[in-house]
Amino acid sequence: SILVHLSRGGAEVQMYAPDVPQMHVVDHSKGQPAEAESRNVLVESARIARGKITSLAKLTTADHDAVIFPGGFGAAKNLSTFAVDGKDCKVNREVERVLKDFHKAGKPIGLCCISPVLAAKVLSGAEVTVGHEEEEGGKWPYAGTAGAIKELGGKHCVKEAVFSLTSFHEAHVDTKNKVVTTPAFMCETELHHIFDGIGAMVKNVLKLTGK
Repeated sequence: SILVHLSRGGAEVQMYAPDVPQMHVVDHSKGQPAEAESRNVLVESARIARGKITSLAKLTTADHDAVIFPGGFGAAKNLSTFAVDGKDCKVNREVERVLKDFHKAGKPIGLCCISPVLAAKVLSGAEVTVGHEEEEGGKWPYAGTAGAIKELGGKHCVKEAVFSLTSFHEAHVDTKNKVVTTPAFMCETELHHIFDGIGAMVKNVLKLTGK
């Protein structure tokens, strides 16, 4: 979804991933880790990137106007230890460097789904959203993440993932820190709503670049 919206926005994109072992190789037909297998994050990411990907260690702010982190369990397992350690998590060294470098350079940072926890951990006081703070009958199954964000030192802002009369596929923009976040799959809703929410995040990131 991020790549589609960046393409529509006319952005030139370079993809990166950390060159580290995956925490788990998941058998998605069973929804369980395949204990006997091991894979590399950079190698696996190359499947989505269609081979056009580079080690995150080579990412520099000087060559880019903004950075966007997709979400998913990979952000909680491989970009950080949030899936295991919650509020006591550690962030991958290169991920932390990139977040701090872009923040220091005043360049926008976009994050969606679970990845806003990375900004909450690394950028003290950053305003982010992972949607709602209550499960609401299963609509927001990961609502507890909002509490963890607060414990990490971030400020959580309640946002929607779907269209209503009072909300539009929302993204939260922390203008002070130039951090843009959206709930995405933190909400159990139709795929097109998630797609549109990610679009709002991408659009705001591109707007913040001033280009």
